Amino acid sequence: MTSDAYHSSGVDLDRMESLKERIKAFAAVTHGPEVLNADGSFAGLYRLGGYRQPVLVASTDGVGTKIKIASHMGHFESIGQDLVTLNVNDILTQGAKPLFFLDYIAFSTLDEQRMDTLMRGIVWGCREVGCALLGGETAQMPGVYGQDGLDLAGFVVGVVERDNVLKRENIQAGDYLVGFPSSGLHTNGFSLVRRVFNIDENPTVLFRPYEELHHQLGEELLIRHRCYYPLLKPVLGFFKGLAHITGGGLPGKMPAILPDDLAADFQRDSWTVPPIFDVIQR
Repeated sequence: MTSDAYHSSGVDLDRMESLKERIKAFAAVTHGPEVLNADGSFAGLYRLGGYRQPVLVASTDGVGTKIKIASHMGHFESIGQDLVTLNVNDILTQGAKPLFFLDYIAFSTLDEQRMDTLMRGIVWGCREVGCALLGGETAQMPGVYGQDGLDLAGFVVGVVERDNVLKRENIQAGDYLVGFPSSGLHTNGFSLVRRVFNIDENPTVLFRPYEELHHQLGEELLIRHRCYYPLLKPVLGFFKGLAHITGGGLPGKMPAILPDDLAADFQRDSWTVPPIFDVIQR
């Protein structure tokens, strides 16, 4: 099929090829000597060394409907960072170091500026934790997504020594719970937020300033998902278990790391609730 025929169906092969070349250039800045091919082959090669009994740890996730907020605001870099961060946080719960990341980006209409901004965010997220952007898929699919539709998913692979895997059976009664603050909603709860503020029907509410937030609602909602790996990497050996609190909150996520005969006892007054949650509840 000719390029003109594809173009008439809504897919611009020439622009897509140009985009893929730019993405390769973005990814190259995350590559170290462990990446054995960076030529756009069908699959990425990564050399693993320096481990006695390496255990590979993998996770995949997406940023959900936070994409809608980014689209209304015209700001995409933070959700590129989020895409990396939320997956890295998930493998961190096993004590793993991130090795490489792959992304999936799909849309109906190709917007080079939007894509460049997204890629800057993804690269920033990878460099923050020292993992390589090894590959991915970029797909233009008219008819599947709306005119300005966008979908993101990420996949990360990490490694941990077998003896250092965090196991739930090591947690005992009397162990202490230590909490690390979030930066806000992270990447969960945005379908509820969109309904509460009627954002889909009235996106201008995102530009409304809130005194307690010190900026606009949309700016608060787009604050990036906090990456806990740089914070916890130096002290991983002191923890018996880690939970990444996302959808379902503390009641939904804490049981995943506890033995069946134990429960977590939280001191509710030991932390300050971020103001965005009060704004949503009102």
